[in-house]
Amino acid sequence: MIFKNRADAGRKLAARLTRYADREDVLVLALPRGGVPVAYEVATELKAPLDVFLVRKLGVPRHEELAMGAIASGGVRVINQDLINYLGIPDEVIDAIAAVEQRELERRMVAYRDDRPPPEVKNRIVILIDDGLATGSTMRAAATSLRLQKPRRIVVAVPVSSPETCDEFRSEVDEIVCAVTPQNFQGVGLWYDDFSQTSDEEVRELLKRAVERERHLASSAP
Repeated sequence: MIFKNRADAGRKLAARLTRYADREDVLVLALPRGGVPVAYEVATELKAPLDVFLVRKLGVPRHEELAMGAIASGGVRVINQDLINYLGIPDEVIDAIAAVEQRELERRMVAYRDDRPPPEVKNRIVILIDDGLATGSTMRAAATSLRLQKPRRIVVAVPVSSPETCDEFRSEVDEIVCAVTPQNFQGVGLWYDDFSQTSDEEVRELLKRAVERERHLASSAP
């Protein structure tokens, strides 16, 4: 174990991102749900706005924790074709799973964002955050979808990652920050003392706090 919980991980990750503090062009986007408590701490330390970027993993049938791909807002689908070919998963099965996850993505969009419009990312430095990287398919879908909105820079930042996945992202985004990359990685949850599931209620509460903090900073600015 390296991190007590996601909040502790967020504070430690923020220490690696101080060069982005107090900048008006920085936006922190979290991958719900587990990435939100991490990103909340990062956004607080950097004094940057926080929002969510919705992505859903496509799990292998009967082995849902194994990702064969992911979908993201904007209709982007990222597929691990090598894994799908190896397991012989037919296209119609992938389409059926993607349809289910699309419905959940849309439900979360309503649950987390209410009537708030999505943030403007064009020409901004966007820091994409999750609680860790295993295969990287979910984050890859997020980065691919986000790129279509033309941010100036995409920074992927996570507390823990497998060394191989962290290295792969160096050629896929503008910057990758992995606080720790243990050789015997095995899984994200092993590096947290408390890796309990983040609830929808917690996501909404943290986003609400972030909005209130941003308003307070704006009102107190000279």
